[in-house]
Amino acid sequence: MSSPNPPKTITFISRSTPYGSGRAKACLDMVLSAAVFEQRINLVFMDDGVWQLQAAQQPKSIDAKDLSAALSALPLFEVSNIFAESEALSSRNLDPAALAIDVKACSAETIAALIRESDVVYQL
Repeated sequence: MSSPNPPKTITFISRSTPYGSGRAKACLDMVLSAAVFEQRINLVFMDDGVWQLQAAQQPKSIDAKDLSAALSALPLFEVSNIFAESEALSSRNLDPAALAIDVKACSAETIAALIRESDVVYQL
């Protein structure tokens, strides 16, 4: 009898704004799907992707669905390694303490290390 494969570390990098395309939602859907299969998940928000983290979004005004429900589901799927690029937050005047979910603000160098340590990386 063979032993089951150990979990892989999968890093998802979300670089897209929350609305205007389906990329942000697709990335969150992929994260939640991978988490169901008990993989080690890193979710990284970079560039315009940090806008997904902004609290009190009002997407109904543009006939879009609010992504915050999917973000708030991350802990239910045991996704706790959530990172945001510090430089992207700073350049968009987003305070890490005032975001919709808890994230670890980190440098591009730290994100590069996460990527190097990952078995699989998806970028959307």
